[in-house]
Amino acid sequence: MKDLYPFFILGLLLISGCKTDRKEEKPKEVLVPTVLEKIASAHGYENWKSVSEIAFTFNVDRDSTHFERSWVWKPKRNEVTYISGNDSLVYNRRNMDSMALKANAGFINDRYWLLAPFNLIWDASNFEYTHIKSDTAPISKKPMQKLTIVYGTEGGYTPGDAYDFYFEDDFLIREWVFRESNQSDPSMTTTWENYRMEDGFKFALDHKKVNENFNLFFDSVTVTMKE
Repeated sequence: MKDLYPFFILGLLLISGCKTDRKEEKPKEVLVPTVLEKIASAHGYENWKSVSEIAFTFNVDRDSTHFERSWVWKPKRNEVTYISGNDSLVYNRRNMDSMALKANAGFINDRYWLLAPFNLIWDASNFEYTHIKSDTAPISKKPMQKLTIVYGTEGGYTPGDAYDFYFEDDFLIREWVFRESNQSDPSMTTTWENYRMEDGFKFALDHKKVNENFNLFFDSVTVTMKE
C-alpha cells in the first residue's frame, strides 16, 4: 500500500489540474432580427453593399396631369445627377450649394418612395417605432402587421413626421400612411404594388390612392453592382 500512495496523490493532482485549466464555453448569443431588419431584408437590403449606382425616374399621374424627374445616384461617392426635361445638375451630397440643396430635397423625397424599406435601417437612430402584429390595412381592409415610425422633431427635411407601414408575413410593404407632424389623420395613403425584381432587390413600382385617379410610379429603374 505504501508504494501506491505517491501514485494516488499524483493522480489527484493531474485530475485537479485538468479541472482548473478547462474553460467553460459560454453559449453563443442568438441575434433575432428586428422588424426593421426583416422588412429591409425582404426587399433585398443585404445586396445594397454591392451597389455602385442606381438610376430611376419618379413619376406622378394625377387626373390629366403628368410630372416626372430622373435621378442617378452613386451612393459610394454620394454623387447625384438630377434630370428634369432639358435641365440637369450633378452634385455631391457632402458639399451642396443652394441649388444643390433645392434639388436634394426632391431627391430625398423620391428616393424615400423607392427605398423606404432601406431607410428603416439608415434612419433607425432618428425615429421611434412601434410594431403591431395584427391591424386592419386602410385600403384593402385586410388584416396585416403594422409598423409605425415617428421621426424626431429636429433635423431632416420633414421633422416630426410619421409613417404607418402595413405588411403581411413576407414582410413586403403593401400599403402605407404618411401623417404630417404625427397628426392622427392621414396626410396620404397609398398602395405598394407591382413589385419588380432587379439584381436581388424588390421594388414596388406603383403607389395608388383609393377612389382617386392618382398613381405615383417608377420606371427606368436600373441597378449597377460593383465589379
